[in-house]
Amino acid sequence: MALDRRQYERLSRSSSGDSIADGTPSQTDMSPLSAPPLRTLPTGRRAFLRQVSGLALAPWLAGCAEPGRPLTIANQVWPGYELMRLAQREGWLPKTGLALMDVASSKESLQALAEGRADGAGLTLDELLSARASGLPLTAVLVFDVSAGADALLVRPGIVRLPDLAGKRIGVEETPLGKFILHHVLTAAGLTPGDVTLVYHNHDRHLDIWKAGGVDALVTFEPGASLLEAQGAHRLFDSRQMPDTVFDVLAVRSDTLEKHGEALRGLVAGHFRGLEHLRANPQDAAFRMARRLKLPGQDVLQAFRGLDLPDLHANRRYLNGTLAAVARQLSGIMLTAGMLPVPDRLERLSSAEYLPRED
Repeated sequence: MALDRRQYERLSRSSSGDSIADGTPSQTDMSPLSAPPLRTLPTGRRAFLRQVSGLALAPWLAGCAEPGRPLTIANQVWPGYELMRLAQREGWLPKTGLALMDVASSKESLQALAEGRADGAGLTLDELLSARASGLPLTAVLVFDVSAGADALLVRPGIVRLPDLAGKRIGVEETPLGKFILHHVLTAAGLTPGDVTLVYHNHDRHLDIWKAGGVDALVTFEPGASLLEAQGAHRLFDSRQMPDTVFDVLAVRSDTLEKHGEALRGLVAGHFRGLEHLRANPQDAAFRMARRLKLPGQDVLQAFRGLDLPDLHANRRYLNGTLAAVARQLSGIMLTAGMLPVPDRLERLSSAEYLPRED
């Protein structure tokens, strides 16, 4: 099922109700939102942030969780992660042994993992590899989504081919994901970083930088990409040209898997129940997710544009080998680009053990 797509982080910092700014697990039990009639909306998918990188995750920081603490999963606001939040609100997750922690960015998720305040987090595959290289033993147990157009390079009029980027200013987040997409763009253009001027910025400044004329091209993602296209930007490259490469996964500390197996299975099952509800009743699900996503209910499905949401069968295929094959290639690219100190040996990279059984 292809839905749509991506981005927000400062929203987490300013959110009310179920978002907790200090990074403590959310225990809020929110009643379903009312769902007025909806017009038919295009399906699609993705939408929200990616502020990672620059994290020194010393292995000695990755402390053990305090005894008796529930399985704690950190995640920021992002459509790909929202199905487990939908499951939480609808009472489809385990009542005990599990806590979801609100954070403002994947950088904060990684910090919570490193400091032992969280046992797992929603991360992109490149972030997972970076964290493992920094000493965090993480295993992917679920693929939330796969980017299929949600991440893009937008350019100003007059730039019609990728080689036209030579000598131009390209805005990009200084994160593993931003650098990874930029690497693909420059490779496809036949250029090197020295052929362009890189302008580093946070994702929440995309629109302001564009309006100010500070860049000629911008590596960005939905829904910000759609906002920029409304300002006259043109899409020259996106993740459809690098398929099965940008994954969002549920990464859990490998040394806690056995201890929290029951709660983890319940969490993963809740995600798939949320996915089933989205497929069966997309308009109802959209209004129920609107509050956390900080979007009008009628715009939620549009926020998922550019994402594929793998079902149980696809997840089993990814976790039983496909993800490792992609990670091997990705690790090599990141190593060449200076984004990894050493290649990942891929031991315990993924596990399908916590997926529900297929009938």
